[in-house]
Amino acid sequence: MEKVLYRRISQDEAKRIMDTEENIIILDVRTEEEFEMSHITNAINLPNEDIGDCDDIEMLPDKNQKILVYCRSGHRSLQAAGKLGLLGYSNILEFGGIMSWKYEIDI
Repeated sequence: MEKVLYRRISQDEAKRIMDTEENIIILDVRTEEEFEMSHITNAINLPNEDIGDCDDIEMLPDKNQKILVYCRSGHRSLQAAGKLGLLGYSNILEFGGIMSWKYEIDI
């Protein structure tokens, strides 16, 4: 049986974590162009396509830090969460896409 390398959470739970916890990363894995059009407040951008086989991702130095991952609809965020897990990140929470995000975004 394959080990699950991340956990899926609801968008409500993601918002609660964003509002109550410190030292988290909100990771938008859409393209840079999509990110520039709009993104969740305080998110950083690392396109799914750029998450590769290298062990060190400069903007994600702490492999134990809580990382909340999203994309446009939820497909790329699942791929990215899996890839991050394979790279050794241990606290990945995937919460779908910005299309269904009902909270504040930066435009």
